[in-house]
Amino acid sequence: MNVLWKIKSFEQLTTDELYRIMKARVDVFVVEQNCPYPELDGFDDRAVHIWAELQDKVVAYCRVFDRDIKYREASIGRVLTDQKYRNLKLGKTLMAIAISAIEARFRTSEIRISAQDYLLKFYTDLGFRDTGKKYLEDDIPHTEMLKKTLDF
Repeated sequence: MNVLWKIKSFEQLTTDELYRIMKARVDVFVVEQNCPYPELDGFDDRAVHIWAELQDKVVAYCRVFDRDIKYREASIGRVLTDQKYRNLKLGKTLMAIAISAIEARFRTSEIRISAQDYLLKFYTDLGFRDTGKKYLEDDIPHTEMLKKTLDF
């Protein structure tokens, strides 16, 4: 399978790419997780969007932010892999690309995420640490996690 990885600012997205990204996010976060919430949160225009395409379908996705947009630190959010493609282990590649993009574009290695608790081990294995801040978001347990690796 030839997976094509893309990284673009909001302004660089085509209408078709934006539609496929939003469809993937709604399919996972709203439909699969049965979680009606405001998916269009007003932050997409300030994000860098990273995704994997397979046969014109978004199969993995996240968005990254510079410091002082979502948190004091840079951040990664809306991390997903399409249910049908989770066996390909795209999440690790996606996160490696996201972390590298933050370090290169924003010149920081401090990254904060809001992780769904069932993924704590996944993020811990990537170097994120539990901050102790735990909360329910849309009835799903979450934990804020922080990663800091390099000094810039």
